[in-house]
Amino acid sequence: MYVATLIAPKGVLEPALVENLRNAWGGGDAVWLSPDEAAEFTVENVPGNQWKVWEDLQALQVDLVIQPAGGRSKKMLLADMDSTMIQQECIDELADAAGKGDYVKAITARAMNGELDFEEALIERVALMKGLDAKVIGEVLESRITYMPGGAALVATMRAGGAYCALVSGGFTAFTEKVAAELGFDENRANTLLIEGGKLSGDVGRPILGRQAKVGALEEITKRLGISEADVIAVGDGANDLGMLGRAGTGVALHAKPAVAAECDVRINHGDLSALLYLQGYALDEFATG
Repeated sequence: MYVATLIAPKGVLEPALVENLRNAWGGGDAVWLSPDEAAEFTVENVPGNQWKVWEDLQALQVDLVIQPAGGRSKKMLLADMDSTMIQQECIDELADAAGKGDYVKAITARAMNGELDFEEALIERVALMKGLDAKVIGEVLESRITYMPGGAALVATMRAGGAYCALVSGGFTAFTEKVAAELGFDENRANTLLIEGGKLSGDVGRPILGRQAKVGALEEITKRLGISEADVIAVGDGANDLGMLGRAGTGVALHAKPAVAAECDVRINHGDLSALLYLQGYALDEFATG
């Protein structure tokens, strides 16, 4: 048995659309997880026209995910930070403060789409910020960083259900530590910006946490917790997230770069982070607050 879940921005998902699709696929009764936002129904098999329907729904700002009914509720959340739990790329914001914003943003976009080697691109971008006053980190955190909607509820609800939440970023600990603390993550991992004499040295600590390190975190934490990789829901948007997205029981490409989304079966292009709760079968009235 499978579950088809439809998710859209609040107020967009129409009951008629859900009923028409349910009837066309011979699905079970629709269950509304959130009025006009998220609904699900069971189907016996994955429909052959799944991706044609998915494309049609994208034009209506509706996301569609079909997954096995069993094991949807996960015991661990493994999340990327930049453009996932927060709405910005921290390195781009720091570069902007250093007057290198446009150049660095172009490199970041190519790296996240898998066009450049992640480690080499990170080293190049960090080098451009050599001499930047370290106080800028705090200023960027306070004035430029905003959280992705649904993130606080995602972490709080999963933790309330006994799940472990880990933030694993190719960004920097100076940002993950605050984001993890404010959102309630159990742990965080990221790269370390090196500082000398109160200024950025233009380098980052080794080893660099990139794609393989995120996979390593998945392996290490699940082993430590005594759970399987199938018990994990992972979320990210960039090419360096593909390893962990492919290994996790449910790998969610959230507002992902085109090359990344193309390799993932679970794509959320219009919903926010609360979509990860709907995918696990949580209803809105079951969400916890951070």
